[in-house]
Amino acid sequence: MRQTRIPCLMMRGGTSKGAYFLADDLPPEGKLRDQVLLAVMGSPDARQIDGIGGANSLTSKVAIISRSDRPDADVDYLFAQVSVEHAQVDYGQNCGNILAGVGPFSIERELISADESLTTVRIFMMNTGQIAVANVRTPGRIVEYAGDTRIDGVPGTSAPLIVEFEDIAGSSCGALLPTGNAIDRFDGIEVTCIDNGMPVVLIRATDVGCTGDENPEQLDANMALKALLESIRLQAGPLMNLGDVRDRTVPKMSLIAAPRNGGAIGSRTFIPHRCHTSIGVFGAVSVASACLIQGTVASSLAQVEAGDRVQLSVEHPTGEFTVELRVIDGQLAGCGLVRTARLLFEGNVLIPGDVWQKTVKS
Repeated sequence: MRQTRIPCLMMRGGTSKGAYFLADDLPPEGKLRDQVLLAVMGSPDARQIDGIGGANSLTSKVAIISRSDRPDADVDYLFAQVSVEHAQVDYGQNCGNILAGVGPFSIERELISADESLTTVRIFMMNTGQIAVANVRTPGRIVEYAGDTRIDGVPGTSAPLIVEFEDIAGSSCGALLPTGNAIDRFDGIEVTCIDNGMPVVLIRATDVGCTGDENPEQLDANMALKALLESIRLQAGPLMNLGDVRDRTVPKMSLIAAPRNGGAIGSRTFIPHRCHTSIGVFGAVSVASACLIQGTVASSLAQVEAGDRVQLSVEHPTGEFTVELRVIDGQLAGCGLVRTARLLFEGNVLIPGDVWQKTVKS
């Protein structure tokens, strides 16, 4: 049986990498589409040897994009996290890194027309129902990828890509503090459950026997720590309105500590079972937001200054991630981020014909 060819762009978005598809090039929502995405990535397999996944959750991601019928958006973006070792596809979260590639993809695939120098792409994030606005450099109406902007976690420099959000509080959980508390306690450990774009459980590193300065390899090798974090995660999930999270990738778990390199807060984030070499976009927003909320586990550790626009540097294992939070009357009102993206290849990804035989329109 012949293999099925599916048009695909592989793009780096922020510190992640994924396969970007037009929605019309995939099966409709459902089991078949999930089987196709698993076949694309080569899951389940720890090496993803029979697909284009990179054997890491940061490189096993998918963006599904289409023109939007909404008056406030140009394109609709659905994010899919494809598990590496399990036959699971999770649509229950956003990915702000993969989001960074949605604007360039939409222009490359001519879903919208590029402007002469800077193109604004309004993106409806289908996973959580919010709008993001990406500002993409397009000199001569062509996406510009080269530039002098550096983000930690990515070698070299690229063109800056500004992504702005309005109110993303409670995007997955329904409230900024989904349990209604600044502090909760699980297994005797104080935590803060927060969702400002990404559901995250924050824990003081010192409360679980860590310093917050460990590298990811050290934390991944600490099986007692990982068992404790999973116990807390499973208890927090239902109280965060996420239900049973046993087979889900949210909430993320973030160990926090006082900053060591001039930032606002130190972080070590599990996504959710493996320590991130940096930190996700929305994960960084949620961690930074907790720094501004009195009574959270982060508020006493963070080094922040008051203001209507507050820039907070979230330190992570390979550098830092700066988040700008907008504050109106003491309440979080939105945020802005600087990301970069790069088109890696354009072509067709092939999957076995027994997974899906696409009907070709005449």
